[in-house]
Amino acid sequence: MKTELLIGNEWRAAARRYCLVNPATEEPLAEVAEAGEAEIDAAVQAARACLESKQWRELPARKRGLLLFRLADLLEQRANEIAEVETRNNGKPLFESKIDVAMAIETFRYYAGWADKLTGDTLPVSGNFFTYTLREPVGVVAAIVPWNFPLNLATWKVAPALAAGCTVVLKPAHETPLTALMLGELAIEAGFPAGALNVVPGPGSTAGAALVRHPGVDKIAFTGSTEVGRWIMREAAGTLKRVTLELGGKSPNIVFADADLAAAVRGAQNGIFYGKGEVCAAGSRLLVEKAVHDQLIEELAERAKKLTPGDPFEKNTRLGAIVSRRQQETVLSYIEAGKKEGARLVAGGNPAKVNGKGYYVEATVFDAARPGMKIVDEEIFGPVLAVLTFENEAQGIELANRSMYGLAAGIWTKDIQKAVARAIKAGTVWVNTYNFYDPAAPFGGYKASGFGRDLGREALDNYTETKTVWVGL
Repeated sequence: MKTELLIGNEWRAAARRYCLVNPATEEPLAEVAEAGEAEIDAAVQAARACLESKQWRELPARKRGLLLFRLADLLEQRANEIAEVETRNNGKPLFESKIDVAMAIETFRYYAGWADKLTGDTLPVSGNFFTYTLREPVGVVAAIVPWNFPLNLATWKVAPALAAGCTVVLKPAHETPLTALMLGELAIEAGFPAGALNVVPGPGSTAGAALVRHPGVDKIAFTGSTEVGRWIMREAAGTLKRVTLELGGKSPNIVFADADLAAAVRGAQNGIFYGKGEVCAAGSRLLVEKAVHDQLIEELAERAKKLTPGDPFEKNTRLGAIVSRRQQETVLSYIEAGKKEGARLVAGGNPAKVNGKGYYVEATVFDAARPGMKIVDEEIFGPVLAVLTFENEAQGIELANRSMYGLAAGIWTKDIQKAVARAIKAGTVWVNTYNFYDPAAPFGGYKASGFGRDLGREALDNYTETKTVWVGL
């Protein structure tokens, strides 16, 4: 497979290459070109040239849509292969990678349908004028995505940007660039003109920083940590770039006493252990009404103990390998902090190996957690759940909102009048379910979880400018 940089539809070498490691086996996986400042500049220049050329600026919107449909078809044809590469690169179970690829395909098809529907309005202004608005592409977009959903989150930004008529420089995470490079390969095959989509792996501190600072970039679409999001905002101010940020989360999953407890336990497990907990919207704080706490914690602990780490390619595996040794060490440090701060460990808590190898962590559950503990306040990005209790609805809402984050939340109750979605400060609220997504449903955060939205019609606003035209009559 391709391991060079994709710049202007050409595969280019770089001055440096680096080695990827399969997190499930600790074995070398591939050597990949690493973009530096010069390569980032070349990618931006290629995107700018494409944007201003007749091949893209004057390409009818319907033809852009057809290109996106074609790219979706090519992804579908190679879906199994792409899912296998994602699993080898990220460590997630193969069944999860297949879900990710399927959503990536649907995202391209959703925005392919939008390409020729970005219309303006006619305005009833005072005076003898014909006044209307146009929706025009914002320009060159830097899409910077994380390692937890390498292909899927890339499409959340690439698809609407291309549909809107922008060109894109995609910087995948340093740890997981392989499926982004495959996407670039398929874009060439689909017939995208040179420079419409460029893919440049590299570290955030060098390649990412060069993109953020580059004067030729008009817009930054970033998913990652809140700390890096703050840095991007500061740096983007120098060139007044438009910025959308989908950042961290510490999402509350609230279980009321009248809930279907069996469903709530399954939802809690899915909310934190799907994706190994390496999910920005993970339900990492489980808030349980006191009356049902003992029953729920017993059932949840038993389920967690049975959820053993396994080979990501085994069909029954539901807990794969943490993405890297460094991230495994980070997760384990939070587990130690939870013990020291007085939370009660009721399941897991240990590193694990599969066939003697891999960066695994057991499904971990802490009870008797409380605000102020690191495992309650900070994003862990691993399979670690903190359980808190509350006495009544008001206290449950207060606990749920007692966080600097506001990305997502879950509510479990049979009383729909108590489904307090309006009271929760979060961009997505699931009621009697958790962790579902669709290309038509906007996704993004409140507070320190960022601003702007991926997915849905709303995402297109991030990639367009509104121009008002006055015609004197």
